[in-house]
Amino acid sequence: MTNVFSLDSTTITRIEEKMRFKRGLAQAREKELFDIFEKPMSEEEAWALKFLYAYMPLNDLADYEGCLFLSHVRTTLEIREDVQWGSSVPDHEFLHFVLPYRVNNENIEDSRGWFFGQLVDRVKNLSMEQAILEINHWCHEKATYVGCDPRTVSPLTMVRNTLGRCGEQSTLLVAALRSLCIPARQCYTPRWAHCDSNHAWVEAWADGKWYFLGACEPEPRLNEGWFRGPAKRAMLVNTRVAANYPGPEELTLAHPWYSEINLLSPYAPSKKITIRVRDEKGNPIPGATVIFQVYNYADFSPIATIPADERGEAFLTAGLGDLLIHSVSGQLWGTIKISVKDADVFDIQLSDKLPQDGISVFDMVPPQELADATEDAITEAEKQENNRRIQEGASIRKKYEASFVDTLQAEELAKKLSLPASRVKDILEKARGNSHEIAAFLQDYTPEFGEWTLKLLESLNVKDLTDTIGSTLADHLTQSAVFKEKCDEETFMRYILCPRVHFEMIRPYRKFFLEQFTDSEQRSLRDDPVKLVGWLSEHFEIVEDLNYYQGMATPIGSFQLQKGDRLSRDILFVALARSLGIPARLEPSERSPQFRVGESWNDVVFLQQGDPERMDLSDNKEIGSIRFMANAAADNDLEYFRNFSLARFENGQYKTLQFTAGKKDFYEESLVVKPGCYRLTTGTRLPDGTARVQFATFTVSTDRTTEIIPAFTKESVQAPVLGSVDLDLSLSFFNGKRSALGELTERRGLLMAWIDPDREPTKHLIRELRELSKEYDDWGGSICLVVENDKVTAAFQPNAYEGLPAATDFAKDVSSVGLQSVLSGIQSELQLGLPLVFVVDREGRIRYLSAGYKLGIGKEALQVVRQLDE
Repeated sequence: MTNVFSLDSTTITRIEEKMRFKRGLAQAREKELFDIFEKPMSEEEAWALKFLYAYMPLNDLADYEGCLFLSHVRTTLEIREDVQWGSSVPDHEFLHFVLPYRVNNENIEDSRGWFFGQLVDRVKNLSMEQAILEINHWCHEKATYVGCDPRTVSPLTMVRNTLGRCGEQSTLLVAALRSLCIPARQCYTPRWAHCDSNHAWVEAWADGKWYFLGACEPEPRLNEGWFRGPAKRAMLVNTRVAANYPGPEELTLAHPWYSEINLLSPYAPSKKITIRVRDEKGNPIPGATVIFQVYNYADFSPIATIPADERGEAFLTAGLGDLLIHSVSGQLWGTIKISVKDADVFDIQLSDKLPQDGISVFDMVPPQELADATEDAITEAEKQENNRRIQEGASIRKKYEASFVDTLQAEELAKKLSLPASRVKDILEKARGNSHEIAAFLQDYTPEFGEWTLKLLESLNVKDLTDTIGSTLADHLTQSAVFKEKCDEETFMRYILCPRVHFEMIRPYRKFFLEQFTDSEQRSLRDDPVKLVGWLSEHFEIVEDLNYYQGMATPIGSFQLQKGDRLSRDILFVALARSLGIPARLEPSERSPQFRVGESWNDVVFLQQGDPERMDLSDNKEIGSIRFMANAAADNDLEYFRNFSLARFENGQYKTLQFTAGKKDFYEESLVVKPGCYRLTTGTRLPDGTARVQFATFTVSTDRTTEIIPAFTKESVQAPVLGSVDLDLSLSFFNGKRSALGELTERRGLLMAWIDPDREPTKHLIRELRELSKEYDDWGGSICLVVENDKVTAAFQPNAYEGLPAATDFAKDVSSVGLQSVLSGIQSELQLGLPLVFVVDREGRIRYLSAGYKLGIGKEALQVVRQLDE
């Protein structure tokens, strides 16, 4: 028995049981993981280590070693002793929100001591609240926002590269706070209901209370941030804890290996609803899975998945908007749309009937927009000091970024290696803080392998260039080069040479895998890839439900552990196949493994116990196809995960096909898909955030093409007169010119926006303008992006914004004189928030405005400017 960390007897027993289970599960890596417990350690260290192992995801058992976790534990405990508030942090908060080494699905590094060393002198004389604010300023000095793929880089990689999405920014801040023994957790609104995106921020604990803050986006005080207004419209805010979490917060999920906590109530109006699951006779269905979904990116995304209790009831505290509720139990299923504000209890009936072909149209209404007021307004002095610190932080970051490989160095390297300069420059720009590592790889291996070094780098995702080291790249290049004559260049580059399979961390694995098979075995597997399927079926055990994030183990980790979730196994198959010179991939829509023979892709069917030893996979593939047909009623700008998505009904649920977001070529050729029942989801966002949704359900038969005409509700953005601007108001541009608003509006009108270049909402607007560059060029009016002088930081370089519409100019607004002038002409009250976007016609009338964070502003404004000449 122990009283370390205030553990009660029930918790101690549970930790010991889970430890024994994990030890048995990870027998193949007993030495690497568990020999560490034979080392001398204190009782406190032992229980901290046991706690981490008890709730460790399977992918961490596959990929890391015990020495890393013991080092993390010892450093964390030492820090708790060193910092002035360490003794005041309760064990409950320490175990769940300081001790954990993982925040998201990032690569794990032994970095806690490094962060402590960077930060301790900056906070040693501060209160906990002041320390939280100061640590966020440090994070802002290190990183800012950019949209990127969903793989989460490590906090050290963020520091090295200075850019990341909100999930990575918040991972960095949580890691930094925990390194000073400040309890911290990453908070998500899994999906917004009023626009297409999500957001992550941070909650930090100080002196008995939790506060929120925007990661790498410093504010003068806690409980501030640009997302505070949008969060009032959230349907759910949650966080995940690797433990059987005892509260006090409401649990949305009490999983054996992790918990999900509902944090919505402090942010948004909410209520607790009950979903009662019944069969066709009205009987409750205990244990039924209840999935709470919101419309987002033209799909229905789950925000919570909760099992029904013994009475067939599931509970959720949710925001006051609409939800799609889907429930499944065995072959029984059902779907209903609800408005949370309408009732406390909702009934859903399940049946085993297959979906019927047909059309349904409905609205998904988000929670209403609410005023965002604060009781204690931030003083002007606080604002000025915070702005000074933000500018100082951006200057520090900019100075560090100057150490990256620059254009001249890239051109010199390309010339030396006889490589195309533009391609080398592009790769090294994307590599950012890892650019010297990538340049060294090019220099070391291009003399022997020529342009293939560059082609390997070009086969990777952009993010891979920021954290893949030279020795890893060398393994993939040198071991695959022997196969480059075995198939055409594109097939070799994409499906043999490229080490990226899904979103796993790239490691060197080819030499290791080849050493596991004799030369004759390699030839046999290469000649008949079905044998590799059988080998992996025999040697790999599927273990589901131990990982929240699927497919995160590296191929070599999965191979050594001999266990993993299905996606990890599929990634392992592709990595093994490519190592052996067999073209392989995860199929683009289903993410299922395939290998290529000749010109055809073959689905992999892993053998189960009792299956025949050998099957001819090519004869076991039933397929149909879908052809999208365009007409006047269809949206000719069909774009996946923007205005439509496609799902197949499977085991009582609709499984969304995972085509690349933004894919547009759906009218060009038929989609080859599995036969079955499908649902086409199309949607149009209205200005208030409501989504007008249409479901079209249809059946795809084997060896037949089903023709579908996508239909959208056409909703034009209204362009009423909202006020007027002074056409004599003169703006000063960063390029040195001055123009009156009358000059800017005289041709086709004006899109004008006040922006904060260092904040995420503005970066979304900039991205949308880039994506719609051709459409705005076709319109032909002026675009003016205005920056107030206190928001001009060293990181802001107007000439660095490439890809914007041709008529875009950046103006500066000294002391907000221009903004105040424009605001004085608005005829209604406006909730201020940046970006502040106006469309002004040739007469100076304001015909559209949007304030604050919302995705889709660029599209809405485009619809309005197109109406100005009608």
